[in-house]
Amino acid sequence: MASSSTEKLPHVLAVDDSSVDRNIIQQLLLTNSACRVTTAENGEKALEFLGLAHGQDSCTCNSLIDLLALQDLEVNLVITDYSMPGMTGYELLKKMKESPTMKYIPVVILSSENNPRRIEQCKKEGANGFYKKPLTLTDIDQLVSSVKGLSYPSKKKHIIARE
Repeated sequence: MASSSTEKLPHVLAVDDSSVDRNIIQQLLLTNSACRVTTAENGEKALEFLGLAHGQDSCTCNSLIDLLALQDLEVNLVITDYSMPGMTGYELLKKMKESPTMKYIPVVILSSENNPRRIEQCKKEGANGFYKKPLTLTDIDQLVSSVKGLSYPSKKKHIIARE
């Protein structure tokens, strides 16, 4: 079991079909903030990790061990690419915001396209931020500040978007 200091660290889930982009996000966050980072290569894998795959809404805890495992996996922020094969970041956002247990988790969308309609659509669905790739140093600073400001668990919006 992890020490109590690491158990309280904010937990970020980075979702991107590009392994390069996943690794960049992971390294930037680990280098510049005190957090845990888990990565997923697509929206379906992210939903599995969050316990929302196949219509589930988080896991059912049948024992103290299950409860401790769920607390250890709790995610405080999701950073996802918009354009991914299978399930887009927008679809992942919608699934999360439809879930009573996941709707409070801040979600930040990344996209290589600066599409105002797409940005507005994501914000209407509850995205806490929208950043255009490649990320600028200012974007990275905002994301790191957001991660540093996360509580355990998080139920607030923390991100300002750059369009």
